[in-house]
Amino acid sequence: MNFLTFLQAAGAAQPQAGGGMSFWIMILLMFAVMWLFMIRPQRKQQKELEKFRNELKKGDKVVTAGGIYGTVADIQERTVLIKVDGDVKLRVDKNSIVRDYSEAQSNGEQTPQK
Repeated sequence: MNFLTFLQAAGAAQPQAGGGMSFWIMILLMFAVMWLFMIRPQRKQQKELEKFRNELKKGDKVVTAGGIYGTVADIQERTVLIKVDGDVKLRVDKNSIVRDYSEAQSNGEQTPQK
């Protein structure tokens, strides 16, 4: 065995330095991209929905999470009384109201027929 073969064998056994730092940079970049494209838009959407629910007033046309269309008749702290059809009124949790029905009408979406 000559001296050159001995040096090559010794050099192959040592791990290369600097690989650990690039790993951590990649992990941080992955979390940053995930936050930018997934978490941030979700939080924005939740804030808009919360603002919508807090600004509800009598006469607003709304849709519940279950797909019930109605008009707001009364608002309490945690519940909303919605008039569904004729004299039919339902009391639902405020968190079950998901969107404004009058907004859907102005966008040209089909409305339920009576």
